[in-house]
Amino acid sequence: MNQPEQADNAGPRVYKVPQGDDRERLTCPDCGFVEYENPRIVVGTVARAEDERILLCRRAIPPRIGYWTIPAGYMELNETAEEGALRESWEEARARLKLNGLLAIYSIARIHQVQLIYRALLTDPAVSAGPESQEVALFHYDELPWDELAFPTVQWALQHDHRAHLEGMGKAFANPEGELL
Repeated sequence: MNQPEQADNAGPRVYKVPQGDDRERLTCPDCGFVEYENPRIVVGTVARAEDERILLCRRAIPPRIGYWTIPAGYMELNETAEEGALRESWEEARARLKLNGLLAIYSIARIHQVQLIYRALLTDPAVSAGPESQEVALFHYDELPWDELAFPTVQWALQHDHRAHLEGMGKAFANPEGELL
């Protein structure tokens, strides 16, 4: 079957500052369309069982295969942040949860991410590895595999959850002072 010919010089291909804007954007010089490049939203959970153990997943996909993480991933179109956090927890750990509020918002500009991490309670103790996890496990805080965590934000979330657990939850946490990644 013949593919329609595509012009190499069609669509957004020129960086310029659009009228009314203050930064360069990829634009189409023919029609003026602006291709906005915005941060990706990651949603996830720090989920605890009734006995206070915390759910972690050993990653089966890049990046950081074999390292531990909280259930988290990119938000999908047409879902709320809360729905995305629950979906990711199901996909990665077959975890059924009840969300207990927003734990933290982390901004990671160098990789174009905003992460929304929720506190959650496991409503069913039966968890198992989904297709993106090699295994899942529940850990008491003093047993967490700190040297095997996949990303700095996983450590932040676990520490922030521990602090909220001990002191009570006030406002949502953010990047630690000076940690912009």
